[in-house]
Amino acid sequence: MQWNLDQLRQFVATVEYGSISAAARRLGKAQSAVSTAIGLLEADLGVMLFDRTKHRATLSDAGRVMLLEARELLRQAQALDQRARSLAAGDEARLALALDEAFPYTAIRVLLRELSEHFPDLELTLLNGTATEVADYVGQARADLGFHFDRGPLRDGFDQRHIGTLAQGVFVASGHPLTAQPAVRREDLTRYRQLVMRAQDVEETLYSPKVWRSDSFYTIAEMVADDLGWAALPINIAVYEGYSKPLSQIACPSLALPPFSIRMVWPQGQVLGAAARWVERRFSELIRTWA
Repeated sequence: MQWNLDQLRQFVATVEYGSISAAARRLGKAQSAVSTAIGLLEADLGVMLFDRTKHRATLSDAGRVMLLEARELLRQAQALDQRARSLAAGDEARLALALDEAFPYTAIRVLLRELSEHFPDLELTLLNGTATEVADYVGQARADLGFHFDRGPLRDGFDQRHIGTLAQGVFVASGHPLTAQPAVRREDLTRYRQLVMRAQDVEETLYSPKVWRSDSFYTIAEMVADDLGWAALPINIAVYEGYSKPLSQIACPSLALPPFSIRMVWPQGQVLGAAARWVERRFSELIRTWA
């Protein structure tokens, strides 16, 4: 096999521009050079690419088949060249990203779409889970980078950075007795079960003597919708429309809830590549639109 990519390019150009002379002009080559390249390609492949029995050379049956193959090989060669340039510039070949399941879906979709546009050759692995699972994915080296709600101190072996916040509120099921009160007091909350986010090594503030816990905000929201109690939830979780009953936010002036803090975590000492740095910056911007 002696043929080369340059010969394939000249063959494809001849077809696309209609003649050897037109291809030569577009490629900046002598007409004789293009003609010779195609002749050598035919000799190396052992097939006639053009039917020269007519006034104007046209693709032969074999040429039509080889044209498809040539275009695919040139596409692969271009992809290889782009990947090499990307790696040479310091971009990661692959990135494993872990995201808290409670983040706004819209923000995640925008992030992934734009990541594809900015790093088209990146091999991405996306993992979703609770805040604890996100940290575990990074700690187990299954993810290079994680974003989750700050649920307390991390064990050793992580670097971390605060990237933003998401608003939260107190929610009950639509039609709950507390929705009839213009302003709810803390003592009013004590009459109903509190549904609490469970996190390792974190002491949640309890206002009710009756408590149920879960490690998933979505599970807590579903329990709220089933009239099993009240909960403090991220706003984006509470407004989701897939629950059995809509959730209603209640006003409790004496219960000043700070926004949920979001942090980025990665293995201690690991240098973040260009894609990881872009994800950090862009996701921080997207989260601010939901704060």
